[in-house]
Amino acid sequence: MKITSIETICFSKGVKVHAGPIGWLWVRVHTDEGLVGLGESYPHPGSERAVILDRLAPVLLGRNPLEIDRLWNDMFQAVAYSGWAGAEMRAISAIDIALWDIAGKAAGLPVYQMLGGASRDQIRIYNTCYDHVDFLTEPERLAEELLGSGIKAMKIWPFDPIASETKGQFITPDLIRRGMDPLVRIRKKFGDSIEVAMEFHGFWHLPPAIEIARALEPHRPMWLEEMLPHDNMAAYRELSLTTRTPLCISERLMTRWGFRELIDSHAARIIMPDICWCGGISEAKKIATLAETHYLPIAPHNCGGPILHFASAHLAANVTNLFIMETVRRHYGSEYDGLLTFMLKPVDGALPLPPGPGLGVELDPAIFQRPDVIVDRSPPC
Repeated sequence: MKITSIETICFSKGVKVHAGPIGWLWVRVHTDEGLVGLGESYPHPGSERAVILDRLAPVLLGRNPLEIDRLWNDMFQAVAYSGWAGAEMRAISAIDIALWDIAGKAAGLPVYQMLGGASRDQIRIYNTCYDHVDFLTEPERLAEELLGSGIKAMKIWPFDPIASETKGQFITPDLIRRGMDPLVRIRKKFGDSIEVAMEFHGFWHLPPAIEIARALEPHRPMWLEEMLPHDNMAAYRELSLTTRTPLCISERLMTRWGFRELIDSHAARIIMPDICWCGGISEAKKIATLAETHYLPIAPHNCGGPILHFASAHLAANVTNLFIMETVRRHYGSEYDGLLTFMLKPVDGALPLPPGPGLGVELDPAIFQRPDVIVDRSPPC
């Protein structure tokens, strides 16, 4: 089997989701046997498309798509000298997902089976609360809705507006009380019935982060996610020594080498790779194995597009050291509508194992009739 062309698909104005227009880029890897692999990256399709078509396609055309590790290494070498920690790695991630899709289709098996089989019958999930219910003003209602659907964990970021006010440089007792309020209210009404992860988006400097972590500890958050920027593991190590609450880090790290430094620092207790950013399914599997050698679990970051959702489910089905997988009910409930031939949704608060062969899903053919669709191919048709 040989790769005959690489195709990219995106929309001219992005996709309007919870955070505004988001640039999802899909890639299709075509072969001479008619099998087509589907991948994805985000959030800057113009940059990622250029890398795929200009830098990666020449490496891939005419090659065997089943030689996934070999192709990954060759793609990495093609971009490594000029810098790989950005659009280059997001582009490689998209291609890698598509190659695994082809491999599963060629074998007639779901991707998780190709990775080594299922390690569980269903996938434990939490809900990231981009939602119709505001967690700042109605946290109890949001938690009640999630519990009613069987979802027993959620993620909120009430300290982000405060970081915007203080630039993450300082925190006061009043501001801490304001940031803690949604968590305190959820604990008061529901006790430990629902777990609550606290997201910080890397907005804080070390001294206020320490104060926030200490203040939150009595309220038992599930984890503290990305309190600091992701480029100083010594600072993260210092933060970790000040709190018993687990630190979860970081969707913005790329490749096994980026995660090696994090894991060696002993700062994180939960490892969070994003398949569309870290290097694809291949690299996420290696990161999970590396974490497992340190007895650390992973929690795949899944806040992007619909193909990431499926790829993350395949990884989560396979790895033995899964802690929990991220989902966004607004995504699978409405914002992915019209994009896919099938949607993977929770059943009784957990995701079922994803189907196959391959990823088990395709782009809806109607996408290609949209007036705002942009399709490019290398070599040109």
